Amino acid sequence: MAIERTLSIIKPDATKRNLTGKIIAKFEDAGLRVVAQKRIQLTKAQAGQFYEVHKERPFYDELCEFMASGPVVVQVLEGEGAIAKNREVMGATNPADAAPGTVRAEFAQSVGENSVHGSDAPETAAQEISFFFSGLEIVG
Repeated sequence: MAIERTLSIIKPDATKRNLTGKIIAKFEDAGLRVVAQKRIQLTKAQAGQFYEVHKERPFYDELCEFMASGPVVVQVLEGEGAIAKNREVMGATNPADAAPGTVRAEFAQSVGENSVHGSDAPETAAQEISFFFSGLEIVG
């Protein structure tokens, strides 16, 4: 399997509850390495730009409002099959459907406040990583 990079976001519901370290530990324990990371506060406009792919969906405004409601931790994870591995560690979007031991099963409060975001494909990973990081900020 190829070494990949993927974007991971620890969302406001998780940073508010001081779960950042516990969530990062789950990624690292699964064999992923953090090669870039920063804590930021998105504006609603920035969140809207990032989630523009969902603009026509009914949850778009609520998602943008939520993502701007508090600090987030954006990070680039690297490892073999990092995109699929990250999604496996995160668990299903709905925490009720997430496998035991996954981030969302343990920490998510609802479908909307589900603690983490992860890229879903190599193309979106590249796009999402470049939204938050310059090449100089990614150090493997």
